[in-house]
Amino acid sequence: MKKIFTLVTLSLGLIICGSHAIGQKIGYISTQDLISVMPETQKADSNLRKFNADLYQLAKEKEDALNKAIETFNRDSAKFSSAVKDVKRTDLQKAYQELTTEDQRIQGLLEQERNRLVAPIQKRALETIQAIAKENGYAYVLEREALLVAPPGDDILPLVAKKLNIKLPPAGTTNPPVQRPPVRN
Repeated sequence: MKKIFTLVTLSLGLIICGSHAIGQKIGYISTQDLISVMPETQKADSNLRKFNADLYQLAKEKEDALNKAIETFNRDSAKFSSAVKDVKRTDLQKAYQELTTEDQRIQGLLEQERNRLVAPIQKRALETIQAIAKENGYAYVLEREALLVAPPGDDILPLVAKKLNIKLPPAGTTNPPVQRPPVRN
């Protein structure tokens, strides 16, 4: 009897929840497409490219300094005592090891900077999506890339872009296809 009561209660709950969800509007948006057309993203990308160039310039300067130190050591090593040679070799090896991990360090710094620059853009996009959903009566807004089939009328990207004063590029141009090299026989 207890199992039947639980089953009936669960069934009624599902029916009530299901009928409640049927009357609610569901929209979708590609946050990736939205963020890619936001002017802040272009500025962040530009700042990130400059940061990347600056980091690699510093790494190049470190590499040049190491090469110069190695060249100096090789040229002047005959003048050094055995103890001085050992200390200089150890210093050069340490500098070389630091240089070999420089790329990983730069990638980590770039990732941190990317996250720092993109976080406010994502926050603004999400807040605008939430505002549009509320203004237009959408109970749920899903990520477009997670949908297999969706009606074009429920895409809220144009509404969000309008609220952000962003002009969208023509349909199908927000994510250009990947260019592949020609196949040679």
